[in-house]
Amino acid sequence: MITAGAVAPGAATAEEPRIDLKVLVVDNGDSPVRAVTARLKSTGVPYTTIDLNDADRPEITESFLSDTVNGRPRAKYQGVVLPNESPFGAGSAEQTALETYERTYGIPQVDAYTWAHPEVGLDYTSEGGWAGTLDGREASVTAAGKAGWFGYLDGAFRFEDNSASVQESYGYVARPRAGFTSYVDIPVPGGTGRGSLVGEYAHDGRRELVVTFAYNGNQQQFRLLARGIVEWLTQGVHLGQARNSFAVHIDDVFAPDSRWDTERDCTPGDFDCAGGDGEGTTPIRMAADDAAYAAQWQREHGFTMDMVYNAGSGEEWKTEHGGADALTDRLLADKAQYRWVNHTYTHPFLGCEQDTSSVPWSCAKNADGSTKYMSRAEIAAQIRDNHDWAVNKGLPVDRAELVTGEHSGLKTLPQQPADNPNLAGALADTGVKWIASDNSREPEQRAIGNALTVPRHPMNVYYNVGTAAEMADEYNWVYTSRADGGSGVCEDNPTSTCLDEPLDPTTGYAEHIVPQEARTALGHVLAGDPRPHYAHQSNLAEDRLLYPVMEKVLDDYRALFADNTPLENPRHSAIGTEVQRRAAWQTALANGRVTAYRIGTTVTVTAPSGTRIPVTAPEGTQKQLLLGTSAFGTPYAGSRSAWTTPAALQSALTLKLP
Repeated sequence: MITAGAVAPGAATAEEPRIDLKVLVVDNGDSPVRAVTARLKSTGVPYTTIDLNDADRPEITESFLSDTVNGRPRAKYQGVVLPNESPFGAGSAEQTALETYERTYGIPQVDAYTWAHPEVGLDYTSEGGWAGTLDGREASVTAAGKAGWFGYLDGAFRFEDNSASVQESYGYVARPRAGFTSYVDIPVPGGTGRGSLVGEYAHDGRRELVVTFAYNGNQQQFRLLARGIVEWLTQGVHLGQARNSFAVHIDDVFAPDSRWDTERDCTPGDFDCAGGDGEGTTPIRMAADDAAYAAQWQREHGFTMDMVYNAGSGEEWKTEHGGADALTDRLLADKAQYRWVNHTYTHPFLGCEQDTSSVPWSCAKNADGSTKYMSRAEIAAQIRDNHDWAVNKGLPVDRAELVTGEHSGLKTLPQQPADNPNLAGALADTGVKWIASDNSREPEQRAIGNALTVPRHPMNVYYNVGTAAEMADEYNWVYTSRADGGSGVCEDNPTSTCLDEPLDPTTGYAEHIVPQEARTALGHVLAGDPRPHYAHQSNLAEDRLLYPVMEKVLDDYRALFADNTPLENPRHSAIGTEVQRRAAWQTALANGRVTAYRIGTTVTVTAPSGTRIPVTAPEGTQKQLLLGTSAFGTPYAGSRSAWTTPAALQSALTLKLP
């Protein structure tokens, strides 16, 4: 339901006010306000921040909040986010101006975190409620929440409890008073009945969304509720959109991957593995049964993997093994069931020529002292040969998509601080528009000539392991102290944490690594991060280590969300396009090039020519055409949303709300 707001005092009764589609955020520096602000930004909702810790901040007055445009009263903000219900002090001039503004124009207010007391429509916790740590407790979306702004959730969810020694979430569980509608509640611990954690308090002609638990933007409970908070705040009409997606790239398909040596604690064949040249070791490569399982698994789970393939490496394997390859035969038989992405023909390093005579390696030099790089022709041949092989085999491959081996060709710090200067030309020669990068090193999209990067999240399931025991062994080497037999890397790295004790080789993968990696990946999904994840073909072989991680992500997601909020599964180029559009939109907002407002049931948006505009609106919304209207957007999470532009021969996007 959309509340248009009251008419401003003194205005003609027939004249609807203009409500600008922007949010006012009053920030005191605490994590709940910062979390809501980050969600607004990631969604694409424009906002203005008032920093309470800035002595020179603007004062909240009637003129700061509202004015007139062409004689029509204007509310400059469609919603207000506050750290609590009264950050300026009850009865103060600024608090009074804000409350008057909200009452006049029907503007909703989010209290990002406050305690339970009658001024926010709740009993004190001493009156049948409770206050304490919420870690591990199960909360539920109420019937009112499901019927309203939180209807995208399936019902119950559990507060995170990642450490028994750390308090992660504190909250006030309280009984609602008159005028309060609870949207999220839990059973009162040690008491009877249920108490609210999130709810709406309607009073004195105003509405507040009251949140009575502390949180930060990385916690799952906030990420689950963030969409509903934004939708309530904007009453379901706002710039920006948020859709949850999950994509997994399987690198090195057709190629073998090297195997971790549990005795040497390194990978034989790698230049830094002392005493291990790789001779006599058994590489890890999918078998035909693994390929058949992959196709069956996709069908059973309604999920498509991206097969990132090295055809030349597969041909070499075939030649070395009698001219037959059951794996390739099986994958080609099921080729239509996957998406396929070019990974170069034989997976060479496309950057500088690596001098491995010392550890770490360095870039080889030409006689004049310049860096020796792979040539444009060699790079282009690797891309073209792999693509041509796929076309010849009838694979559904997109020429515009590329993942280079080890993301090579792109800068590799510290040895290669710049991109291979021959890379951009080779991409242009071969029609590549979207080239993968490593999100852990380069989280932002950037241009490589006419192509753009697509940052990918590395999954902590290693490329050089085929069994759970190998995975636990290498994990222990990385994440245990020297005293516990590990490398000590975790001790030396201030951003890392050592395991309390080494993982059990038999149970460590299933009991520790799988849930941790699945939680990380699901966190990206719930944050609305479209970037793909990547693992390797070795993780679909032998013990098939990747499946438990993917299954947990999919199962947990589907248990948390209603059917109207499906987990989308986009391909490489679509993800690149999404990241590109988001960046362009943020630039347009930052440059003040977007104007958007609602008058009654009409929404008008102007943006720089050619800029895709993200909008979310209720079901039944129509897009105004030069003649007539058409249905706006596509359904998701109970609303309709889209990246859109003004209709033909129009300079502004116009939507008609139901």
